[in-house]
Amino acid sequence: REFLRAINQFAKTLTEMFLSNSNFELQLWNNYFHLAVAFLTQDSLQLENFSPAKRSSILAKYGDMRAMIGASIRDMWYNLGQRKIEFIPGMVGPILEMTLVPELELRRSTIPIFFDMMLCEHRLTGSFSRFEDEILRRLDSEVEGGRGDEQYMQLFKSILLSCCQSHPELAKPGEDFVKLVSELLERLLDYRAVMNDENKTYSMSCTVNLL
Repeated sequence: REFLRAINQFAKTLTEMFLSNSNFELQLWNNYFHLAVAFLTQDSLQLENFSPAKRSSILAKYGDMRAMIGASIRDMWYNLGQRKIEFIPGMVGPILEMTLVPELELRRSTIPIFFDMMLCEHRLTGSFSRFEDEILRRLDSEVEGGRGDEQYMQLFKSILLSCCQSHPELAKPGEDFVKLVSELLERLLDYRAVMNDENKTYSMSCTVNLL
């Protein structure tokens, strides 16, 4: 809880003193995002890994600090305004890592950051290829590391499709991108599920599908 208070103080100071054009400090903002994501993803805050009694006790005393810091990360991202492009694709991986944390409200509030990244790059370059390449590359390693699930795949798909449909210039490329990521996620999850399966035929089938 003390670390959370300190990180929130950093956020306040960054916004007040290091955001305007003359005072903007890219490295400080990068440090904030990486620190906040590291805090959010630490083992001691992953409440789903605890017994029901311990989980209830922590929630009653402290609340879910992942949701709190996740909301702060989201707000800090939007505070960047025109500076967002300087964090693409560098922040794609940390944001992906955050959204993969299996907490429903956290996912709902932070997955839309991906659309904002797409929109930001598209308005500047006419495409979001840097964002797309990075998220596909990082998704592979994250799912292999045990993160991601069916709920995440469905949320990612529904939230981003809804966002893309509200922006005509991104409707078609956005739909193609969401379809690509959803299919990749499905195959990665299938492959992870059968990695230790004794049924070699099914395992090989999942490998072929993934390739």
